[in-house]
Amino acid sequence: MLSSFGDQFGLDRELALRVAGAFGGGMARMGETCGVVTGALMAIGLKYGKVKAEDDAAREQTYELARNFVTRFKARRGSTVCRELLGYNLGIPDERKAAHDKGLFATLCPQLVRDAVEMVEEIW
Repeated sequence: MLSSFGDQFGLDRELALRVAGAFGGGMARMGETCGVVTGALMAIGLKYGKVKAEDDAAREQTYELARNFVTRFKARRGSTVCRELLGYNLGIPDERKAAHDKGLFATLCPQLVRDAVEMVEEIW
């Protein structure tokens, strides 16, 4: 997700993939916030995030856009939680295998990325 937008802001694709690497599977396969959501929030921060401590306006704009994104994502997908989106807890090896066997990483996850990219582009 982050790598979809990184180039626009000088963030090399490889570096974006590394930075976001621990967020997959609901943050390190813990089934929490979906990596697509955390990636979208990183992309919003990349574009609008504050760089000076006193830039409260940038912080507020970033937070507002982040809340807007999360609201839209939840409205479309029902949740931002990986295990709820997939129906499997990736932290449990048997459930991760079942999700893999069902093809969710090749079908549902790319759909979630497309949805998130679309939503980010809508709020920008």
